[in-house]
Amino acid sequence: MHPDIGISSKAMSIMNSLVNDVFERLAGEATRLAQYSGRTTLTSWEIQTVVHLLLPGELAKNAMFKVTKAVTKYTSSK
Repeated sequence: MHPDIGISSKAMSIMNSLVNDVFERLAGEATRLAQYSGRTTLTSWEIQTVVHLLLPGELAKNAMFKVTKAVTKYTSSK
């Protein structure tokens, strides 16, 4: 966000609901994919596959870039 622009509590609530809904959809589909594959643990493969399946074009590309960056940062800190 721009430093001179705020967000109302109602708009923040809507954004929070959106993010929670997308998370629930991705997690649910990834769980079904893992179960279908006979696995009991979600891996990055399931998450990547579900992101590509459920998010449209550029949104999926940007999400994958951010996820890869976060995972790399996490693994390098250990």
